[in-house]
Amino acid sequence: MRMRLLTIAGVAMSVLAIAVGAETRRAEPEPVAFLGQIIAPEQIARGEALYAETCASCHGADLEGAPDWRRRNADGRMPAPPHDETGHTWHHSDRQLFTITKRGVGAVVPGYESDMPAYRDVLSDAEIFAVLAFIKSTWPERQRAAQARITETEGDGS
Repeated sequence: MRMRLLTIAGVAMSVLAIAVGAETRRAEPEPVAFLGQIIAPEQIARGEALYAETCASCHGADLEGAPDWRRRNADGRMPAPPHDETGHTWHHSDRQLFTITKRGVGAVVPGYESDMPAYRDVLSDAEIFAVLAFIKSTWPERQRAAQARITETEGDGS
């Protein structure tokens, strides 16, 4: 009887150890696609560094956006929105995000005035892809799936 209890206890401890190990082991990140291309993890890392250099001063180091980002500034312009799941970045297709970043918001919404500059003379297309892939890589599955559907609907092939 004692041997049986020890065996059961040993098996239970083994199962618990495996379960805890599996839960704490870091899962492989989901692949991130941008305009139908899978973005390599090293490109996403490059995007994170570029984001820190070129975007974080307005959009926040943690993608949190400017404080009170839903209320217009005194000049009538909107503050920088968050790029995390609380914002609306994931409501736009890959093509729109690329165009906004490269050519400015006015390229997608004619006449819209924004403090965000166009980055066509600052970042290459590959660097813009990397930054946007980094941003997408931070979203929970729900937002990533919704944004992928928007991109697919607009024919951009994510």
